[in-house]
Amino acid sequence: MIKRNIEAKIRSDFGKGKVVLVLGARQVGKTTLLNQLAENVERVVRINCDNADERERLSNPNTTQLLNIVGNAQLVLIDEAQRIPDVGMVFKMLADALGARAQIVATGSSALELANGVFESAAGRIFEYRLYPLSHGELAAQSGAELAEQRLLQERLVYGSYPEVVTAPNDGRRILESIASGALYKDVLSFDGIRKPDVLSRLVQCLALQLGSEVSANELGQMTGLNKATVESYIDLLEKTFVVFSLRSFARNARNELKRARKIYFWDNGIRNVVLGNFAPLTLRTDVGALWENWLVSERLKRLAYAQSYARSYFWRTTTQSEIDYIEELDGQIKAFEFKWNPHEKAKMPQPFAAAYPNATYSVIRRESYDGFLM
Repeated sequence: MIKRNIEAKIRSDFGKGKVVLVLGARQVGKTTLLNQLAENVERVVRINCDNADERERLSNPNTTQLLNIVGNAQLVLIDEAQRIPDVGMVFKMLADALGARAQIVATGSSALELANGVFESAAGRIFEYRLYPLSHGELAAQSGAELAEQRLLQERLVYGSYPEVVTAPNDGRRILESIASGALYKDVLSFDGIRKPDVLSRLVQCLALQLGSEVSANELGQMTGLNKATVESYIDLLEKTFVVFSLRSFARNARNELKRARKIYFWDNGIRNVVLGNFAPLTLRTDVGALWENWLVSERLKRLAYAQSYARSYFWRTTTQSEIDYIEELDGQIKAFEFKWNPHEKAKMPQPFAAAYPNATYSVIRRESYDGFLM
């Protein structure tokens, strides 16, 4: 069993009278995490909202009904909570009625569905966590696994780290095809106004092809036949349902810094590759640099999220094409990172950046020296 980094943090929030809410994409291990949290707990109530009869128990309940459901449980686990009507009000009622007597832990597959009124209804009563595909730190932390993960680096860049892919590597492509054909767009397509799955798939393919490059809503619109507003709306949905995320450009001083640019990355390399139907080994690929960058940035953001860091992440580029792959800012301290897959490729801090930010640090992350960046 692979230990998830947020498990200990979630346990530390037990008994504080809050509902613990775990959000994440489908099949990243939320149900498994619930099972781990239930270990060694004597009295557990489990509600799987994928089942209509169980979901009905939490549909428009009153406080008495909720207390009857909970009974004398120490831990109440609610899986796929986004299926509950007015789930925010249900969370509020549970938190108010139970206080610290019983701990509520709920999961949801889509930030958008759950966030729709949840935090307004249950203001001050929720501790939120995000769960992602397995992180490098989680995999390397297993007994004796650090060297094994280093040997598996090229496989991770191609197949990613969804739990089932990691535990059944021989079926990796088939598993990813199943995720892409079923779960990947399910949450996005469930919303009103999203009626063109073929166009959405084309947009995701375009984003996959532009990995590591700046993206333009106008250009994406021309490629997909969508207007700019629709492109922006679809990207926003893809971010809220944990398919992709964006980095904005860092700009503080220089006049020629790009100020409104952004890059789009995938939370999992395997999902990016299945979208393009390309699982060729790295020796046969022309996009190794983009895969390396996507993996490092996504893994770094997992690390920051699990550490509950307040650091902000960016990339940096000027109109004269000076660039840095990744920037991190925390409490006024600026850290710059350049990613190089080719061990012979040299790198140094661009002079315009050094002049504009003389107190910034600069590091080059290579495949023989990335552990400190991710763990």
